[in-house]
Amino acid sequence: MTAEPAGELAPEEPHVPHRTDLADPGQRLLARIVDTLIVGLPVVAVLLQTVPRSRLDVVAPPLVALLLLAYEAPQIALWGRTPGKRVAGIEVVPADGAERLGAGRALLRAATYNLPIAVRPVPVLGLLAGFFWVVNGAFIYEGARREVPDGARRALHDRIAGTDVVRTRPAAPGSPE
Repeated sequence: MTAEPAGELAPEEPHVPHRTDLADPGQRLLARIVDTLIVGLPVVAVLLQTVPRSRLDVVAPPLVALLLLAYEAPQIALWGRTPGKRVAGIEVVPADGAERLGAGRALLRAATYNLPIAVRPVPVLGLLAGFFWVVNGAFIYEGARREVPDGARRALHDRIAGTDVVRTRPAAPGSPE
């Protein structure tokens, strides 16, 4: 590797234009609530009938995480959205502008999101999972305020998988662009 001559700057990386169609944090939250209810309620209903309540906190999170992974990854790979994302009016797209997301990125995105759910019952890993959720939420709100409207609004699982979450319907009046 050679050093740059004094006074010369390294070439700039190509500028990627800011997306104006990024999903609002509320839309993303609505989608997650709907999808979690679709998967989680039946699982918990069955577990309540088959697992002793003293074991429910240990069994439910990994099972719900695994089923959320199996529910989300194929739908994101095929259609870019789940029923929850349809209700919220959003979809997942490749951040690099590629036409399709593909199974690999959809699986990576879903696994990154669901792994912290699965490890919640493990004492130290559960604590790290809680930290993950705080950071994940903060990244979703990046750029959601009018004062700073140009943030990426990309959660950690979006950044790792190279995805954006965009609106499929026009923004509500008064929301940041």
